[in-house]
Amino acid sequence: MAEGENEVRWDGLCSRDSAVRETALENIRQIVLRKTEYLRSVKEPLYRPSDGLSNAVSSDGMNKLLAHLLMLSKRCPFKDVRERSEFILKSVEELGIRIPRPLGHGPSRFIPEKEILQVGSEDAQMHAVFADSFAALGRLDNITLVMVFHPQYLESFLKTQHYLLQMDGPLPLHYRHYIGIMAAARHQCSYLVNLHVNDFLHVGGDPKWLNGLENAPQKLQNLGELNKVLAHRPWLITKEHIEGLLKAEEHSWSLAELVHAVVLLTHYHSLASFTFGCGISPEIHCDGGHTFRPPSVSNYCICDITNGNHSVDEMQVSSAGNISVSESFFEVEALMEKMRQLQECRDEEEASQEEMASRFEMEKNESMLVFSSDDDEVTPARDISRHFEDTSYGYKDFSRHGMHVPTFRVQDYCWEDHGYSLVNRLYPDVGQLIDEKFHIAYNLTYNTMAMHKDVDTSMLRRAIWNYIHCMFGIRYDDYDYGEINQLLDRSFKVYIKTVVCTPEKVTKRMYDSFWRQFKHSEKVHVNLLLIEARMQAELLYALRAITRYMT
Repeated sequence: MAEGENEVRWDGLCSRDSAVRETALENIRQIVLRKTEYLRSVKEPLYRPSDGLSNAVSSDGMNKLLAHLLMLSKRCPFKDVRERSEFILKSVEELGIRIPRPLGHGPSRFIPEKEILQVGSEDAQMHAVFADSFAALGRLDNITLVMVFHPQYLESFLKTQHYLLQMDGPLPLHYRHYIGIMAAARHQCSYLVNLHVNDFLHVGGDPKWLNGLENAPQKLQNLGELNKVLAHRPWLITKEHIEGLLKAEEHSWSLAELVHAVVLLTHYHSLASFTFGCGISPEIHCDGGHTFRPPSVSNYCICDITNGNHSVDEMQVSSAGNISVSESFFEVEALMEKMRQLQECRDEEEASQEEMASRFEMEKNESMLVFSSDDDEVTPARDISRHFEDTSYGYKDFSRHGMHVPTFRVQDYCWEDHGYSLVNRLYPDVGQLIDEKFHIAYNLTYNTMAMHKDVDTSMLRRAIWNYIHCMFGIRYDDYDYGEINQLLDRSFKVYIKTVVCTPEKVTKRMYDSFWRQFKHSEKVHVNLLLIEARMQAELLYALRAITRYMT
């Protein structure tokens, strides 16, 4: 009996029609019971080595099916599906088959589960957003459940991602997911790679491509160089990179296809930053998200560690250096005082253009010296590294090895006046969607800071956004970069630079050590600023190169 998870039709569970969901659930229940009876008849042990026997294959297929049901019982926005999935699992358990349990403590390793909106307790408006997301992807992923702290942004994000992956566009569906895999793999983001491997197969992608980039079509292999430079050193992108892709004879990209690919690459580079920056846990139905082992006597067992659920370092460090509440309280007060003083200075005098340029260069040079004490090289696992070439190529500061990169002046090429129209012309409506997302992230405010209300946070948000662009060599002539050092302390700069440039190195210690008195929702808000500023910086370099090629 070689029945696998693929014979199960999950699509019916995404329907808004409860009768359609009921029919799908009944079909799933019958398949599960047939498999259960078969495994009992052959007295299949739950665990056995991969010896190639059909029984082992059958057991593996059953485990995947049960893991999917576990995910549905916890994460489906439709109550009937949650309850029925749980009932099917209990029925299987009563027949003597061990069922899985979730690993970890919710969607994020950094944020306590009790602070994240629980599926089933959302209001009507958020339920509609959850239902749309579930209908599109067949899951409500952990990224969505963490972004839900900011509903206005989440709606814009999901709308944009849905358009990029599933609506009409220059690239076929399986190419889109494969490009997502390539982009996420550059940052060794197994969370996103695993999700898009499943999506790639679901839309009919060739499994052979997943054995390594060298097994994909030459056209996709050619995109590897742009993916690499865009992810780690976007300031090096030239019109020659663009020309090489557009004039590759039978493997050529069209301009529209290339813009679609660039937007996907920048989207998933940035999403990898969010995944690591917010400590997103593996999905319940994916590797590391569940276990078939019974709970241990202690609070967590060694299998939780091996599944990547917690590092020992993270378990031991609940807060950065056990800083006292009063100390972190004074940090907030000091930050607000600096904001008041800077506002007064702005009102009194304005620095000259020469002084502003000098402050930018000083901040840009200083940003190269910001690095984490945990700044060791992370060696990518083989199952991730096979999706890209040149594993040693990573982020490098501008001035290393005496290399000088000219400043990118936003006054000469900016998103609003140049990038937006180019994207919209070659990939209609996407420029509008991305622009809306940028604006929501940049302007999002609840006028709060930690325990304070009625606070104008625009100065702080602008400092964060401009610091990220400064790290990429991008300069705004009308901004005083002296404000950045006043508003962003070293631990915050370390966190920002790590999330944006080398997200795979982010630790819970870094997350805990900045803005200690601020709410988790505010730290998630910071991450939204980081990923959108990063995406815009990458897009500016890529789109400028495309514009130069076209002219």
